[in-house]
Amino acid sequence: MELPTMQQTPPSVSLPVNLVADLQDSLLMAMTDLQRLEGLLDHATSNLLERFGSANQALGQLGVDRADELVPIQHTLHQAVTELQFHDMATQLIVHTGKVLQSCAWRLADQTMEPDEGEVPLNLDPMPERPSPVTQSEMDAGSIDLF
Repeated sequence: MELPTMQQTPPSVSLPVNLVADLQDSLLMAMTDLQRLEGLLDHATSNLLERFGSANQALGQLGVDRADELVPIQHTLHQAVTELQFHDMATQLIVHTGKVLQSCAWRLADQTMEPDEGEVPLNLDPMPERPSPVTQSEMDAGSIDLF
């Protein structure tokens, strides 16, 4: 005896359009805030690099006779510049999070709102495959995905 086949429909949740629109707006505002944060980080990092360069140059002009005193200071400055790689990690994380938020906002709209007459369907960007491009939680350990 053959059992009848039943089509399984995925579970769904009904939400008011206003709620979905508000949620989408909030996701897009968070994305905008992340872009502003990225700009602030870029500006601060640029200033830091300039100041480290100026300090290193000033140390170099103090004279050769004090080289024994200056070498450890210059070494510390070089290490500080290397540690500014934090900017790269933070920027990668901000960009990744922005992509996730944007994808969520567009998918939410696509799944819950009827397209306007004559509107072209959204070509949704895929959700990023990895949870995060930066697995480092402190400056001394972790890994970074290089682009």
